[in-house]
Amino acid sequence: MKCNYLLFLFPLFLFACSGTKELSVTSPEISRPIYNIQIDSSLFGIGACEPSIAVSPTDQNVMVAGSILNRVYQSVDGGRTWTKEYIKSSSGVYGDPVIEADYKGNFYYAHLSNPTGKAWIDEEFLDRIVVQKSTDNGATWNDGNYPAPNPPKDQDKEWLAIDPNDNTVWMCWTEFDDYGSKEEKDNSRILCSYLDKGEGDWMTPMIISKSEGDCLDGDQTTEGAVPAVGPDGEVYVTWAFDEKLYFDRTFDRGKTWLEIDKVIATQPGGWDIKIPGISRVNGFPVTKVDLSSSNHQGRIYVNWSDQRNGLNDTDIWIIHSDDRGDTWSQPKRVNDDLPGKHQFFTWMDVDPMTGYIYVVFYDRREYTNEETDVYIAYSTDGGSQFTNVKISDTSFKPNENVFFGDYNDISAYNGTVRPIWTRLDRMKLSVWTAIFDHK
Repeated sequence: MKCNYLLFLFPLFLFACSGTKELSVTSPEISRPIYNIQIDSSLFGIGACEPSIAVSPTDQNVMVAGSILNRVYQSVDGGRTWTKEYIKSSSGVYGDPVIEADYKGNFYYAHLSNPTGKAWIDEEFLDRIVVQKSTDNGATWNDGNYPAPNPPKDQDKEWLAIDPNDNTVWMCWTEFDDYGSKEEKDNSRILCSYLDKGEGDWMTPMIISKSEGDCLDGDQTTEGAVPAVGPDGEVYVTWAFDEKLYFDRTFDRGKTWLEIDKVIATQPGGWDIKIPGISRVNGFPVTKVDLSSSNHQGRIYVNWSDQRNGLNDTDIWIIHSDDRGDTWSQPKRVNDDLPGKHQFFTWMDVDPMTGYIYVVFYDRREYTNEETDVYIAYSTDGGSQFTNVKISDTSFKPNENVFFGDYNDISAYNGTVRPIWTRLDRMKLSVWTAIFDHK
């Protein structure tokens, strides 16, 4: 999401932690302890937040993560220790980090652009979405490439998905005619493109949303597109707009899409959610497909949050489809607490080897104030039942004057599950993961 990070933060003084801090908490729901590991921290300035993570399918000890504006982290011991670098590109790097790994073990880092280094005052700012590739487990990165820019329009809020058959990289995002414009002539729409087999040039971007939104970066904006690729290369995309979740698909690599975008769920209150203590929270939908050989192979899952149960009761939801998106289940509540508390900032992954579903989110079920924990809810039966596990060792209390980013993330492969999230302690932002092995 396009954001002037400086509006939320204090003067630019950055402080990075040295090493990691490891804490343990046991859980009766799984057979092993859960370890919290601090990846990075920053005091004031543009804080480490908005994290993304990916586990390598070729070696589950290898994983790469990122956070704003241009931090990149690497671990080769299962996430127990991390190194930090700052990724660079001739197109500039300006947040919205998205990390994915292909099935050969290559990593991709997508981010917003700042080609001239003159953020917010140059027309080229945010004119493209850049994707950089690493073939050495995140140690080094190429300069990156991108779908063709469309100046002076702004490109924002991207996500990636990898085709399990040939490692083609799919990316979908929001294009703004003019970000922040109140003019009726200025609109937003969902675009998608792909990098064939992860190499060469990006295909010409395709406009897939039939309805356009405004440019005000709220619920009347078409936003939050997350693609997913099925076992036969089919591509599914869901996004949020006007208190609804919209779904589109292609079976022929983007040559044809649905004639009319399918509304697959309502989102009462919209995706732009108000949560005490957080400057901005979104409930964007996350789309994943079961690629395993389980009984649910090919099942599409969509996970999101909304306030259908009231402004003081934000919940996490999931639906699924077994017929390539033609029909959908009724929304199922993922968090298992009593009504009346906030669960928010959800993200989901489906382990391609086991088919197990993992959902990470912030949770306030134990508190009457703004104290916040981190939970994982997991399902081993295709989403019929979820087990909720608190994975944060201690709670934290956010501050609405400190920008928390727009999402957390989680990656799962063959029982190696790594969530990643942001927390705040005494005005110090930090990024954490947990050793959550489910084998």
